[in-house]
Amino acid sequence: MNMEEFKPSEGSCIISEDVIGAIAATAAAEIPGVAGMAKSPADLRGIVAKGVLPKSVKVVNNEHETVLDVYVNLKQGAKIQDTAAMIQQSVKSAVQAMTGKPVTRVNVHVAGMVLDETQT
Repeated sequence: MNMEEFKPSEGSCIISEDVIGAIAATAAAEIPGVAGMAKSPADLRGIVAKGVLPKSVKVVNNEHETVLDVYVNLKQGAKIQDTAAMIQQSVKSAVQAMTGKPVTRVNVHVAGMVLDETQT
């Protein structure tokens, strides 16, 4: 057998959707105006399956694309459109840099606003 014909496999690297979600959540939480991460609304799987907790980031990951749905709470006074754009850019950059996988879409869902505690 000729060595040129034999090419050893380097194997594969599978990155968990939970890891991708953690990277995205960390990147989103660092943006000014973000008060914190919010839980995604329960879907049918969450209602039927016991032990499945709602997450702050939903990840759809396949060979061709990675789509992220990020759920956040914003601080009072944050401009939603500007903050969402910064979240999209930060999450996309962080996930692509750490995983090497192309992120095709980052959907930002503003779940709520956190009011300043000193105004009570």
